[in-house]
Amino acid sequence: MRRLFVLLLAVSLSAQQLKLYLKDGTHQVVKEYSVNGDRVRYYSTERQDWEELPKELVDFARTEGEITKKAATRAEEEKLMAAEDKVEREERARLARIPADPGVYFEVGQEMKALKLAESKFVTNRRRSILKVMSPIPLINGKATVEIDGEHSAFVIKDRRPEIYFRLSDDESFNLFKLTPGKNTRIVEKVTIAAVVNEKVEEPIVIECFRQQLADRLFKMWPTADLEPGEYAMVQYTEGKMNLQIWDFRVE
Repeated sequence: MRRLFVLLLAVSLSAQQLKLYLKDGTHQVVKEYSVNGDRVRYYSTERQDWEELPKELVDFARTEGEITKKAATRAEEEKLMAAEDKVEREERARLARIPADPGVYFEVGQEMKALKLAESKFVTNRRRSILKVMSPIPLINGKATVEIDGEHSAFVIKDRRPEIYFRLSDDESFNLFKLTPGKNTRIVEKVTIAAVVNEKVEEPIVIECFRQQLADRLFKMWPTADLEPGEYAMVQYTEGKMNLQIWDFRVE
């Protein structure tokens, strides 16, 4: 029965080259073979013809062992290919569910949930502004913050390493920011305003993320490490322009 099973495997693998091992340590490269009484008939890939040799010369244990090993390898490869195809199909279906409108989306079940674009405000440090006015030469750097109202975001997720889908409105920079608490606000970033030149230096807390581009201006992002519970935001911006677009969420 086992011999028949192996022969069937040989037929199923007939498109591949097989090694028909002999007891003297040599082998014949064959396309397929069969046992007929005391003879073994095989198709030689080297000579492109059918040939025979005595059955007693063939090392069946080694030959069948390699056939079984090849069959197992092929089955594993097919299993991996099927798994990869399934992932690709799911990713294509997921991609089709992402709206065409620019924005940030989280997958919830079979639906893409859009984050609301937050309204931000630029808040200067009044005490430092007074000091700059009193100084005969404005050598004191100003301080400011970019903030959004409310202590907590209305959009809450439980995943500590979420997958974030981001469709950009323009070819700009984008990152995941960690927000810090303020007085009934969340601080998106701190800003230092350089004296004299009035240059603004932005100081966000950026979370390191992996990025995968799925289409033109469409990206998938996920943090390289688990997020701590707290407030976060996806931010699109141009360096030095103070033109932040902010989509906030909370991790619980």
